[in-house]
Amino acid sequence: MIKTKAPIKPSDVQFLKSLVRDIPDFPKPGIVFKDITPLLKNGKALKVVCNELTKHFLGESVDQVIGIESRGFIFSSMIAYKLGAGFIPVRKKGKLPHHVERISYSLEYGNDFLEIHKDAIGKGHRVLIVDDVLATGGTAEGVVKLVEKLGGEVVGLAFLIELSFLGGCKRFGHLPLYSLIQYS
Repeated sequence: MIKTKAPIKPSDVQFLKSLVRDIPDFPKPGIVFKDITPLLKNGKALKVVCNELTKHFLGESVDQVIGIESRGFIFSSMIAYKLGAGFIPVRKKGKLPHHVERISYSLEYGNDFLEIHKDAIGKGHRVLIVDDVLATGGTAEGVVKLVEKLGGEVVGLAFLIELSFLGGCKRFGHLPLYSLIQYS
């Protein structure tokens, strides 16, 4: 994983952090959920997030932007639009209507499955993966494997929030990874 330094101003980071609230013991005891809904309802904050995440990947020649269910959809579709790329949803098991490729993944509070349409990515397509939070990295790692299995090339991963104390970024070897807000 190539960890890149955020070009975002420290005042913008503090502004965004002020709009993220902690919800203790959700979805189960011991987990502190990062609730981004206050950030999403703030037009200025939403604009800062989309502009900063997009700016970081402007020169990368991105064919598709993947959004991971469900909050990753919010940012990834706007980033795809700004990059002139297509948008691809990666969803939980049973949510996509056509032929799918599926992978099991682990997250900080259990295991689940992710699916992508088999025809979503072609050989050599350059793909940016976007989600709201990087925690243990199991979800994003599963998506990287799906992209590679379908013949795509991951050009990077982008997150609004990184829970760096969980070490999820270590799963991504040489891949460029960018997050706006880090919690240590």
